[in-house]
Amino acid sequence: MTNRPPSVILAGGLARRMGGGHKSLLKIDGLSMLDHVIQRLQPQTSKIVLNVNGDNSQFLGYGLPIVSDTLPGFLGPLAGILSGLRWAQNLNADCLISVAADTPFFPEDLVEKLIHTTADMKHPLALAFTRDEKGKVLRHPTFGIWPVSLADNLEDALLDGLRKIVFWVDQHGGRCVEFDQGLFDPFFNVNSPDDLLRAERLLGTKK
Repeated sequence: MTNRPPSVILAGGLARRMGGGHKSLLKIDGLSMLDHVIQRLQPQTSKIVLNVNGDNSQFLGYGLPIVSDTLPGFLGPLAGILSGLRWAQNLNADCLISVAADTPFFPEDLVEKLIHTTADMKHPLALAFTRDEKGKVLRHPTFGIWPVSLADNLEDALLDGLRKIVFWVDQHGGRCVEFDQGLFDPFFNVNSPDDLLRAERLLGTKK
């Protein structure tokens, strides 16, 4: 795949259900969740930045640039995406890919499909989705492609109180890109200690 865009890993959440702290640093099969995410993302993208809020000293060893939210108040993943877009502006990039730091099994063709689906859009904007066993659409709002040209608009929306990613995406005519479920939803994310145990089991099935 040519013309790989830059990407942001969203690791700025407060992880309340995991007891606080940076849950992306929890281990799965000896490696942090963040390690697994980086390994999966690096072949798909040109550059990676980490969005981390609070003490970022534990992330310095990854050798990646780190950006905190540009807006105060822990406004959620949209604020992390905005910070990524501001970083991408400095790279003169047209768009940015976002992934979540607690989702270690996301598709290896994520970026390729997002780019292909938005190739004819003036402002490439799309979110990933899968379907459950009943065919219901499950959108994954932290996995998407974002146009740098709409960074100012996104900042204004956040300052006006918008927090829901899908609302902003729908307002701007964003698309949905379907990914296969396979043996399990590749966008399964770790939100609890039980989820961490499940991730260990799922990693075993993929080896």
